[in-house]
Amino acid sequence: MTQPIVSVQDLKVHFPIRSGILERVTDHVRAVDGVSFDLMPGKTVAIVGESGSGKSTTGYAVMGMQDPTEGRVLIDGKDRAAMSGPERMETMRRLQIVFQDPASALNPRMSAGDSIAEPLQIHRIGTARDRRAKVAALLDLVGLPQSSAGRLPREFSGGQKQRIVIARALALDPQAVICDEAVSALDVSIQSQILNLLLELQSRLGLAYIFISHDLSVVRHIADDILVMQAGKVVEKGRTDDIFHAPRHRYTRQLLAAVPRL
Repeated sequence: MTQPIVSVQDLKVHFPIRSGILERVTDHVRAVDGVSFDLMPGKTVAIVGESGSGKSTTGYAVMGMQDPTEGRVLIDGKDRAAMSGPERMETMRRLQIVFQDPASALNPRMSAGDSIAEPLQIHRIGTARDRRAKVAALLDLVGLPQSSAGRLPREFSGGQKQRIVIARALALDPQAVICDEAVSALDVSIQSQILNLLLELQSRLGLAYIFISHDLSVVRHIADDILVMQAGKVVEKGRTDDIFHAPRHRYTRQLLAAVPRL
């Protein structure tokens, strides 16, 4: 059997609550409380739930931006916590993230081309000429003209900015991308364009996605499997068709009932 790219095992992320003059820890916020799942190559696992359910914190812990309190995150079978510095750098190349707000994710003083090339510079990949060629190829890949490399973020629309962020995430040729509410800040018509782009990139490059969203109507079109989170716990998980046609948990049924219908 194919090995998972990412395997999350009983992941917990707890934040301390401090009180009193001495700020003693009196309790914990259990933002993530026992989440487990596998991400297989070329597949999409969606994590859905309302705000505060712990879905983004789960993504940050998988990415390495948040240290787990308990549990393990395995990347290609290796425990991230046991990795050396060079191994962690290599892991960062295989796993990338696309954030919710493309305007905040881009440096307003850096051109689109410089933003896309930045990961290549950090990892010391290629010459300046090689990086320019890579930037041009990535702009083509996400449907933007090569001439846009010299423009600043303020000269792009929201959908175009998100395409730049996606291009930057692909600069290091990752195996998997975490999409943290990647379309929720965009107009509905633009959302469909970005979703179609993500599906096309998955087909062409064999990418795997962890797709984080509060909108079940969005994940229905992109996810193979769905995890439904409430208050830090996974209350239901299964194949996408099963979740939509025969939801077992009351909370899942409430989320489905909240999807707007014509």
